[in-house]
Amino acid sequence: MNEKLKTIKIIHLAICAGTILAYFMIGELYSLDNLKMPTIDSTSIVYLAIPIIAFFLSNFLFKSQLKNIDPKLSLEDKFGAYQTASLVRWAVLEGAAFIILFYNIDYLIFGILIIIYLVLLVPTEDRIKRDLDSLYLGK
Repeated sequence: MNEKLKTIKIIHLAICAGTILAYFMIGELYSLDNLKMPTIDSTSIVYLAIPIIAFFLSNFLFKSQLKNIDPKLSLEDKFGAYQTASLVRWAVLEGAAFIILFYNIDYLIFGILIIIYLVLLVPTEDRIKRDLDSLYLGK
């Protein structure tokens, strides 16, 4: 289990580090001028909707894939499906962050919120057990 956990942690770290690096380089976060709160109007509401949609979609896809796991399997056997579900979840969040970065850099703060959430999803053995157990308890 430790080797598999180490692998998923490295993948998570690479996704987070790549996204953060892109935001620093392309978003020019080192100047801090891009971190001001943009004005939200009817034409820019889509950029506010992107992180919200990404949050709900990533969690929905994650839980949908986990529900397909046979509850009779051991934790070791469930790990492959959990890793796949996590990758889908992280890819949705990373994609949303990049959409904001490349389409309208004025709303960079929303992409940073997505990245913060992505970083907080770091896989641990306790989180994996909790996520898998919560599915079978109907939560």
